[in-house]
Amino acid sequence: MHDETLLRRYTENLSEERPGLEARAPSEPWEDLGAFGWLRGVRERALMLELRRKTGTVLAVGYGWLERAEFDPSEGITLHILGQKVLIQGRNLNREVRPLVRLFEGITRQRVPWIREACQSESLEAPEGACVVEAIRW
Repeated sequence: MHDETLLRRYTENLSEERPGLEARAPSEPWEDLGAFGWLRGVRERALMLELRRKTGTVLAVGYGWLERAEFDPSEGITLHILGQKVLIQGRNLNREVRPLVRLFEGITRQRVPWIREACQSESLEAPEGACVVEAIRW
């Protein structure tokens, strides 16, 4: 009997608004950093990488199929997936967007669930040091 009273005490007011407490919607498991997403949990790993073009086309690739990743500041990031190449071009692709968060390093550690091409206006308006994906080619 005591357990039921205790349970009721803690559950009966869950749906009512209480002063000083805000209702929060469940957040995404990733953080949106503009050009790419970053998984929040320290031990979290993405199963797939979504490559989102500005046209709306999306290619999702399993990280298990990623054979090799290369970063060349003059070329961009090249992903070798099942013998095919995906080229990600842009600015500051391996620059820290916040402490210990870099796009290329995030790909190599499977922390990036998606990468998004910027439209032309976003690319032009982005601050000089921002990571901007200008093209994704496959």
